[in-house]
Amino acid sequence: MWPLMRRTAATLRLKPLIGSRHPGPLRTRHFYTSVASLTGASTGLYGFDHLKSPNGFQRFVDDAIEREFVEEANKAAMRINEYLHYLNTNHVLYDAVRKAEQEGNLLTDEAQRAARYLRVDFERGGIHLSADKLDHVNQLNIEISQLCREFNENISIDPGSVDIFPPSRIPKSLHHLLKPIYRSTSVISKESLQPRDTMKEKGFQITTDPHTLSSVLQWASDDEVRKMVYVRGNSVPHANLRVLDKLIAARHELAQIMGCRSYAEFAVKPNMASSPAVVMSFLHEISKMVQPKADEEFKKIRDFKRERCGIKCGDLEPWDEAYFTALMKSSTYNLDSSVVASYFPLIQCIEGLKVLVESLFGATFHSIPLAPGESWHEDVLKLSLHHPDEGDLGYLYLDLYSRKGKYPGCAHFAIKGGRRISETDYQLPVVALVCNFSGSQNPSTVRLNHWELETLFHEFGHALHSLLSRTDYQHFSGTRVVLDLAETPSNLFEYFAWDYRVLKTFARHYSTGEIIPEKLVESMQGARKMFAATELQRQIFYALIDHSLFGEQQVPPRDTSSIVADLKRQHTSWKHVEGTHWHTRFNHLLNYGAGYYSYLYAKCFAATMWQKLCQEDPLSLSTGTALRKGLLQHGGAREPDSLLNGLVFKRAADPLGMKNERGMIINREKSTAPLAGELSHNAKLSWGVGYVVASLINWRKCSNVCRDWE
Repeated sequence: MWPLMRRTAATLRLKPLIGSRHPGPLRTRHFYTSVASLTGASTGLYGFDHLKSPNGFQRFVDDAIEREFVEEANKAAMRINEYLHYLNTNHVLYDAVRKAEQEGNLLTDEAQRAARYLRVDFERGGIHLSADKLDHVNQLNIEISQLCREFNENISIDPGSVDIFPPSRIPKSLHHLLKPIYRSTSVISKESLQPRDTMKEKGFQITTDPHTLSSVLQWASDDEVRKMVYVRGNSVPHANLRVLDKLIAARHELAQIMGCRSYAEFAVKPNMASSPAVVMSFLHEISKMVQPKADEEFKKIRDFKRERCGIKCGDLEPWDEAYFTALMKSSTYNLDSSVVASYFPLIQCIEGLKVLVESLFGATFHSIPLAPGESWHEDVLKLSLHHPDEGDLGYLYLDLYSRKGKYPGCAHFAIKGGRRISETDYQLPVVALVCNFSGSQNPSTVRLNHWELETLFHEFGHALHSLLSRTDYQHFSGTRVVLDLAETPSNLFEYFAWDYRVLKTFARHYSTGEIIPEKLVESMQGARKMFAATELQRQIFYALIDHSLFGEQQVPPRDTSSIVADLKRQHTSWKHVEGTHWHTRFNHLLNYGAGYYSYLYAKCFAATMWQKLCQEDPLSLSTGTALRKGLLQHGGAREPDSLLNGLVFKRAADPLGMKNERGMIINREKSTAPLAGELSHNAKLSWGVGYVVASLINWRKCSNVCRDWE
């Protein structure tokens, strides 16, 4: 990201269905306007809800202090960014790094690698340019940071809303997510048919933030309600259309000054993929593979809707997907989400993570007290990771419960990276996992549905990557790796959340203590596969949006909404709804600009690791040792292809897929590596793609690839 501070932003977890669930953490002040006179609802002093009782003054003050903390933190973040831009121009530092690299006197390979990466990072900041160009690059970087902040703020300010009358149109299970509202209606006299009186009619206001939108689309049976919230939720914030245009233009101008044809080329060059051509060929090929199965799933959903609603119900619409797929899964496998959640109390899920770590790595998590002022909220837990032979390995903060004003997504934050201080001393890593699990006013009774459990395991994979890394330099600690490898450990740990041998160690009924039945887990696994092609197709679509928007620009630039609409028609089975612009709150365009494809890379690598290393015995110390020594402990201190080749591709003579069938070097830029027509037998990704896609299309199509590697 910047020369002396590599990518330290949160590693986000996307659970896509209708859009990103992670609007940015930035907040602006919202001033309360009383509507009591309009709605009849009670309010506090001066219209502030907190001031309904004398005790509310304390909470009122606390909220004001919290807002001040957030605002000052945002100012500090912008200030450090500006300072890092200044360091980018420091030729004394740059010359020292170049000298260290060129003289070759560094004692270790990691030190030499650190010097090379620092030098490259300096140059990606433009330090080698003329003074005028360098100044312009710095201004563009500051502008880009400000635009990213504005994009996130707009998501927070304008989540959109829809008013629904009467309240019976909304399932009771959703009422806790919605705001009661009232409107005046006239009562008609039966005798005169004239308005005689007025009364207040109750309804609900649905705020179409991603979480609420997702819930309503899944559970509301009224198709008009689903349509209204889908259209509204995918049409805000409108202001981000302008912000995104500016961001694309600024990044493109930056890339051109740096000698690249597009921002995608600039962003991908340091990664394993190395060029937009490789990324796009990968995405197009896997899209072709998945399309037939996704079309088949689409037809099944359409037929199911017609069976339920009759011929007059119309075509299958985008706002139908979540509702009818949930019904189909439930009816096919007799699944009840509340029954599933009853086996996953959050406290037990945390214990399950502890069991997993002890089984795999021989290390244990211990709760430790927080010092005064150390915690930002009373719900935060602090754990130390301890190994009997190695001592403490690092520290983990857990902030898992939902609360008002909290960062809304699920993310891993590296607070302090590990690094070697001396021959005997090591700076231990410190990380935080922030999630938003809700469902009860009492945190001790919170229970997770399974996709929330999967999210917890995903973020925990990031945390272990940070906690178990042992690099000499903080520059390479934990998740500070090339972008298209960063999501691999997190995707790998999702597999553990689906394996019955793992689940039975902690998944017990909250009241009876019964271990989760194996048949229930089998049903969950079956439901997971029902629309797997549609889900994979969606991920491909997201990656294509990201890479296309930041690819080579047309003159004049195309409207982003039309680009997204065309990609949806070409690469998904679903229609585009005119007037919507879902991508204006897809904030992965900010922190993963031109890099969202890395999620798909990670799925392929993780699938391979699971099959080759973990599936036979996911709780064995030998499995954990292989993962730790082969991948996790190295962070970014080794080349990613070297790590992958040593861990799971030992029999591959050409791990990057750079040779043809005769062993001749091919041009990765011009090939369709890692997928060419059918799956390339030489491509590293073919292993993972084979396992990921096999269940979607036909195992026989992929088994030849897998046998070649056996």
